[in-house]
Amino acid sequence: MIFLTATLITRLSAPKAGLLHQVFLLLYREWASSDFSFLLGLGILLQLNNYSRILGASSLLLVFSYPLMKRFTFWPQAYLGLTFNWGALLGWAAIKESLDPAVVLPLYTAGICWTLVYDTIYAHQDKEDDLKVGVKSTALRFGDLTKYWIGGFGAACIGSLALSGYNADLGWPYYPFLCAAAVQLAWQISTVELSNRSDCNRKFVSNKWFGALVFSGILFGRLVS
Repeated sequence: MIFLTATLITRLSAPKAGLLHQVFLLLYREWASSDFSFLLGLGILLQLNNYSRILGASSLLLVFSYPLMKRFTFWPQAYLGLTFNWGALLGWAAIKESLDPAVVLPLYTAGICWTLVYDTIYAHQDKEDDLKVGVKSTALRFGDLTKYWIGGFGAACIGSLALSGYNADLGWPYYPFLCAAAVQLAWQISTVELSNRSDCNRKFVSNKWFGALVFSGILFGRLVS
């Protein structure tokens, strides 16, 4: 992963004086941070039940292969969704020592679809550089049809969250919060200026509010269920 990152950065900015030293310093920090995060995650995983340990360990192939995906497919955002949202499965297993497919699979699907929305928006910031170095992304795959694609993924995300909440017997407060989250996501998709890096970044960052609304809905929905 470090070698690939170094290659990309060098190809993008090689003419700049003194950049090589900065690149290696950046990569060293990246490696140290990743190593620390992995050890921290491993320490937490070992505190969980055996079912969760096995489930957590089974995600390692996704974790370590993800950095290569931008070289081989226009869908690295989907692969990120599969990887990043594994916690939806692991969190349930950590509490229940099992999986309830009717609840966790729609939740996992919702997370993947949400990732496809926000990371595609994020990828539009880098599409010019990605073209230069031959890196693939859904931003390049969707092109001018991006809003239609992420609109579909956004609708699938909300539908999956509704199904998961229903199957989990969450109380009525969950649904007003989910409606508010749907409005926030629709606002992102409809107003984002995909050719404007600053606006793409603003919309990407605004996903913290989407996440907060969904979390609040789950919390209050559970309290009254």
